[in-house]
Amino acid sequence: MSAPQNTGTDDQTTLTTDSAALASELFAPGVGAQAGPPTTPAAGTGTSGQATPGAHSHGGSAANGGAPTGTPAERFTSTDPDAFGAPTGREEEWRFTPMRRMRTLLDGAPSDVHPQWTADLPDGVELTSVDADEPLLKGLPEPVDRLAALTRQRAGGAAVVRIAKETVLDRPVTLSLVGAGSPGDDMDVVWGQLVVEVGQNAAATVVLDHTGLARYSGGVAVLLGDGAQLTVISVQDWAPGAVHGGQYDAVVGRDATFKQVVVTLGGDLVRLVSNVQYAGPGGQADLFGVYFADESQHQEHRLWVDHGTPNCRSNVVYKGALQGDKAHTVWIGDVRIRPAATGTDTYELNRNLVLTDGARADSVPNLEIETGEIVGAGHASATGRFDDEQLFYLCSRGIDAETARRLVVRGFFADVVQHLGLPELQDRLMRTIEARLGALPELDEQPVEVA
Repeated sequence: MSAPQNTGTDDQTTLTTDSAALASELFAPGVGAQAGPPTTPAAGTGTSGQATPGAHSHGGSAANGGAPTGTPAERFTSTDPDAFGAPTGREEEWRFTPMRRMRTLLDGAPSDVHPQWTADLPDGVELTSVDADEPLLKGLPEPVDRLAALTRQRAGGAAVVRIAKETVLDRPVTLSLVGAGSPGDDMDVVWGQLVVEVGQNAAATVVLDHTGLARYSGGVAVLLGDGAQLTVISVQDWAPGAVHGGQYDAVVGRDATFKQVVVTLGGDLVRLVSNVQYAGPGGQADLFGVYFADESQHQEHRLWVDHGTPNCRSNVVYKGALQGDKAHTVWIGDVRIRPAATGTDTYELNRNLVLTDGARADSVPNLEIETGEIVGAGHASATGRFDDEQLFYLCSRGIDAETARRLVVRGFFADVVQHLGLPELQDRLMRTIEARLGALPELDEQPVEVA
């Protein structure tokens, strides 16, 4: 909704209070502290051109302190859950996760309940089911933790979305999963595996929409043929009390482009692991994320980008906001550049906006470089509260402090939200965020003075 225009003392100058225009102004280059990804990394590390072979860097920040994770090269994978042992919460990959709330999934009890996807399929898209002994499943990237291995074992097969080569879709593939649980139910865990195969030179968008109440552990594997272009949008808009653990894998073919947009809003606990590897040179991966944690919610996003072939690119941008007591977000971003990955260009950015006391954001970017012949590599991480400069900028245009803070949050997310590319989904996301902000107590505890 547009507000009336406010005219300053100069008759020739008109200042608008339209929210979209102000958000655009506020986050334009050179304005405010959140003015887009830096050209040279800030609050992190970066390198370009000739890096030192074997160079290794870790960075970390948190609202209440941060620490680096272990060396990415030490990562272990297996399809056998017992190979990982039962996590205690002291392991590096589990130390941020509230184990008591995750225990139902980690216990790995078998279940006859499997995902019932509601599908909206454009012409040229096939949705089938395969058994666990299908060769396709044997060739998928291996699980990286016990939960992912349990999912592969318990799912008993997979749903497969196939998009034929040279197919260019004019509307998205939409798969909706609605949890049918009720508050107070002793719900069985739903184990599910989904595979998305995209043929050579095909172009598509796939939306995975999770709503309702469930205990769900899901694996998603994306296989991109050479020259393919795919966007995968994963929306976690669960009801209160839902628990969701998942592993997302993408194998990017020669000259293929993969874009993932993760939107996490609902549920009691959501923990997602996203992995990218390149099957040929010239691949590109763009990983975007938006998350908003409310009181007592735990949202954890772990990313691993494995550069093992020449001349590939990756770009990671995740942004989150938190409010309410014991709201907790975790972002771990691991990027590895192997010796053969000459010509790599990679950058990752995580920013968190803490809206109230009692909320905590942990942010740990990691970068490991094993070749000196790269185009560039860097990472940045920032966690903080509202920026006084931004609030002053808006209040000086006649906007009250509460509205100004809302505009700051909207502008904070704007550049990532636009990557959804679907207006209806963008509007839905912003409506949810606006509703959350409506519950934010005492937004103007510290009024902004305008000189």
